[in-house]
Amino acid sequence: MPEDLYPSDTRDLAKMRRALAPETEAAFHAFSQKVFADGALPEKTKHLIAVAVAHVTQCPYCIRGHTKAALRTGAAPEELTEAIWVAAEMRAGGAYAHSGLAMDEIEKFAAAKPTT
Repeated sequence: MPEDLYPSDTRDLAKMRRALAPETEAAFHAFSQKVFADGALPEKTKHLIAVAVAHVTQCPYCIRGHTKAALRTGAAPEELTEAIWVAAEMRAGGAYAHSGLAMDEIEKFAAAKPTT
């Protein structure tokens, strides 16, 4: 993947985003801080979940940001890798689960086909 596919999330871009919608940006930041604060789940676990979700949504900024945050909160490379494998299984699991729709159409097609 070329490095310039996504622009770097620079301070200038963050400043522009903040200038164009300051109240919304502040609300989003406050929401994010609240979501990732220790609660019933510790911050580290929340970032591991975020790493997995980021791999499913394929957001390169989220993958990098939450991987760094998970490492800062004590996540081991092995934990991050397992979270990524969970994401891979869930993504593939969705295809497997939804294959029932295709199987249903195959059955309907076969049932509607005239027999001679």
